Amino acid sequence: MRSADERPRAQGGDGPGARPLASAGVGGFVERHGLWDERQHVAAGQVRRVIDELGLDKVRFSFADQHGVLRGKTLTREAVPGALRSGVTAPSSLLLKDTSGRTVFPVFSGGGLADGRFAGAGDIVLVPDMTTFRVLPWAERTGWILCDLYHPDGTPAAFCSRGLLRGRLAALADAGYDLTVGVELEFHVYRPFTDGSVPVAPGRPGAPGPAPEVAPLTSGSQLLHEEGLDRLDDLVDLLYRGLTGLDLPLRSLELEFGPSQLELTLDARDAAQAADDALLARAAVRQICRRNGYHATFMSRPATAETASSGWHLHQSLRSRATGEAAFDPTPGPAPGSASGSVSGSAPGEPLSPVGRHFLAGLLEHAPAATVFTTPTVNGYKRYLPMSLAPDRVVWGIDNKGAMVRVVGARGEGGARLENRSGEPAANPYLYIASQVVSGMDGMARRLDPGPPTIDPYDTGARGLPGSLDQALNALDADPVFAKALGQDVVSWFTTIKRAEFARYLAHVSDWEQREYFDLV
Repeated sequence: MRSADERPRAQGGDGPGARPLASAGVGGFVERHGLWDERQHVAAGQVRRVIDELGLDKVRFSFADQHGVLRGKTLTREAVPGALRSGVTAPSSLLLKDTSGRTVFPVFSGGGLADGRFAGAGDIVLVPDMTTFRVLPWAERTGWILCDLYHPDGTPAAFCSRGLLRGRLAALADAGYDLTVGVELEFHVYRPFTDGSVPVAPGRPGAPGPAPEVAPLTSGSQLLHEEGLDRLDDLVDLLYRGLTGLDLPLRSLELEFGPSQLELTLDARDAAQAADDALLARAAVRQICRRNGYHATFMSRPATAETASSGWHLHQSLRSRATGEAAFDPTPGPAPGSASGSVSGSAPGEPLSPVGRHFLAGLLEHAPAATVFTTPTVNGYKRYLPMSLAPDRVVWGIDNKGAMVRVVGARGEGGARLENRSGEPAANPYLYIASQVVSGMDGMARRLDPGPPTIDPYDTGARGLPGSLDQALNALDADPVFAKALGQDVVSWFTTIKRAEFARYLAHVSDWEQREYFDLV
């Protein structure tokens, strides 16, 4: 977050009747449970000053649910000090819903979920992370802040995905490493036939209405075509101003291969910060587009995406906490298996250090189970197609864009990194990255070897990625490493939600079935 002195004042100034924001004070939920450190308290003072100087009227207190979708409340200026003291309450059942908004667990009949903490749909508390405060460039006099989730007794909420990632990163730090993550998100932007509002059909909760009818903005098949992107310059400028206005580390906006398909890339950052960046970037793109007459979606394979699905390529590398050096870079010294028996060095021509090879091997070993987190929607599995620049096999390659994991060697100032190309852009950023930490750490702990790189990433003899969400859920159930790292209750919580979602999918009569059978039999 920029300091108050650094933050631009174009967003409203001191509005008519603006009053200084009261101090956050002491004695509330946050102080009572010691939930802020000194850095948070300093940031809180800066936030109060920014709200006063810019005359903000509203602040959105938001958190990422299990699907990586932002939920929360918009508070008035007068309510902000109380929220900084004691947080903001919300129904705990928000953490128990599938993508339709249906609560999957029987909260009103008790149950043992997280020792009964979710019984009765009681409250959870949203505690603001003051370092994440932003001023929204597209909403008048409005701030935006991410929150962590707690139970009313001050303990971390059992299924807060942001907290789950931080727990895995703390374990990685204890092992001597920090994770750096770079984000590439592909998405589609269309022009709705209607006024841009999402049609709403009457019905019970759990029965979403029809999707908007849309038209593509580009015809596709012209990857990185400059004139094609120039035709979208108004949209590109809207996105550029919105994303950079949020202080997100936007690196590029690119024209992708599919009709109406774009990609944004963000500079590599600390993994926890990169997850926040991805979450905010997706929400920003959708909100900016909707306000300007477009419809943006991070769904992997919309019905109009016949030629190219959207993926989320996650770049990852480790740094030694002791030396600050890139831990994946090839290291000099005796190669594994040498006469000395040392494993401290890399073999000649090897693109990774031994640590990098072990981490890579962990990603491959646990790829089927991790797919629940990298590709958590029914739709995402329609992307796993051969010869498509999307992976369908559990293989790695050196700078090979057909492989599930692409190894990019160290060059210039950039260290060696692993690019997992299996994820979909709708994945929860915190759970996606956490799955990589869990997998990679197991590979390091067991000193796994990834074997040789592939030269044929679509070799039908190689182990395949799960073909459906159901297959991925079965793989997660059969792989104990995630239950050990995240907790069996976390794995059971997430798989229960996703199995309910998959069951609804199977029960739905599709357009294909109607066309195929209705008039024939």
